[in-house]
Amino acid sequence: MLEAIKRFDIEIESVAKQHDDYALISALPGAGPSLAPRLLVAFGEQRERYNSAADIQKYSGIAPVTERSGKKHWVHWRWQCPTFLRQTFVEWAAQTINKSFWAGEYYRQQRVKGSMHQAAVRSLAFKWIRILFRCWQTQTSYDEVVYLKALERRGSPLLITNKIA
Repeated sequence: MLEAIKRFDIEIESVAKQHDDYALISALPGAGPSLAPRLLVAFGEQRERYNSAADIQKYSGIAPVTERSGKKHWVHWRWQCPTFLRQTFVEWAAQTINKSFWAGEYYRQQRVKGSMHQAAVRSLAFKWIRILFRCWQTQTSYDEVVYLKALERRGSPLLITNKIA
């Protein structure tokens, strides 16, 4: 069994490296040999498949669902979605906490606000999908420095709270 798994891993790595977007995805913080092929599959080859990052967020189950009835409303996660896809984004987001400055700050910010670990990681995955979608659409590699400068220009609380602390 272990030998078969090893052969599959070798084959997956070989096939993934042939994908046009492999360099784009494998360079992401925390992607590594296990998550890069899964992220490649998540986005696929057809760039017209998704019109926006929100489409991927909803399809993958990362985007929350808000239900309203009368004076009540409640928010929950999506029950009908490809769970392995959702798991891929959540696992990858968790890997970025210690590998990306802003991701770590965002995760800690969510925890301070009272979010449990899993909710904070899903929220981080939600943010990452927006960034990754843009990189995928423009075929531009993610650059942490460029993103941090964009956060600074917008006056992001992720950078402001860090300067105060």
